[in-house]
Amino acid sequence: MEPTIYEAAGGYDGLLRLAHAWHERCLADPVASHPFGHPGQHPDHLERLATYWAEALGGPAAYTGAMADHSHVLRLHAGNGEHHDLDERAVGCFTAALQDAGFGDDGPLHDTLLAYFRWGTDLMAAHPDTPDDVPDDVPLPHWSWDGPA
Repeated sequence: MEPTIYEAAGGYDGLLRLAHAWHERCLADPVASHPFGHPGQHPDHLERLATYWAEALGGPAAYTGAMADHSHVLRLHAGNGEHHDLDERAVGCFTAALQDAGFGDDGPLHDTLLAYFRWGTDLMAAHPDTPDDVPDDVPLPHWSWDGPA
């Protein structure tokens, strides 16, 4: 039986390592650092991000079970207008963070995580005008080795 992406990535610890690496890359980028400069970011942002990724990639439902739902996540990212350059920079930072976090620069796990992140970035940009456009009870999307599950 093939492992889940969550398992192949080293579980929560592997995804937390990736979240930290991505965050560091974003902070060092003059464009990608912008969203992290706003007040009100949750003090456990990286842990919550890793928990969200874990659930989306085949791990336990700890994010939606104890933290928030996907509608909440979409609302956090909504209402910021179009920001294609920022999104591309964030994907570039994620690509570099994969290597920083020990996932290499190619192979099935690397490629799957990168495809998931790019897809997720597009999802987060789906409501550029206002958080009020996000419907309630949007289920957290899951990703498999073959793409959206």
